[in-house]
Amino acid sequence: MRHSHPLSPAPLLPAVATLLLAAAGAAPVQAASQDPQPGNWLQLSVTRDTAPSDDTRGTLLLCGPPQGHRRAAEACDQLTAANGDLHALPAAQDTICTLVYAPVTAHASGQWNGKAVAYTQTFANACEMEARTGAVFALDDTGTTAPGA
Repeated sequence: MRHSHPLSPAPLLPAVATLLLAAAGAAPVQAASQDPQPGNWLQLSVTRDTAPSDDTRGTLLLCGPPQGHRRAAEACDQLTAANGDLHALPAAQDTICTLVYAPVTAHASGQWNGKAVAYTQTFANACEMEARTGAVFALDDTGTTAPGA
């Protein structure tokens, strides 16, 4: 003879599963962000527009921790002070550059505090570029530190 218990677990499984699914849907789980602040980075390049061929240098500047070129920490500090706006970088007041025309074009694209950054500017020479942009575009290992900078 076979006996069945009215409270056996088999008939309760569908009801329990339905309750668990409903409870899970009532309180969605949100994924925790690994990086609460967006990363600050810029792809930088400097092109020297001199004959017979163009000379381009480039690097990825990361600001957390600063890395990418020899003056990365200084560049990140300057960008932080300007809130990532390369047009707002303070120009050096005590720099004297020659009037030699040797154009250079500085280009930056990337992200700063979650906002897209796009910058392109041509300067009469590297001294003027450094006087206007500080350490940000100082990509050469040998450097072209302007007098008085």
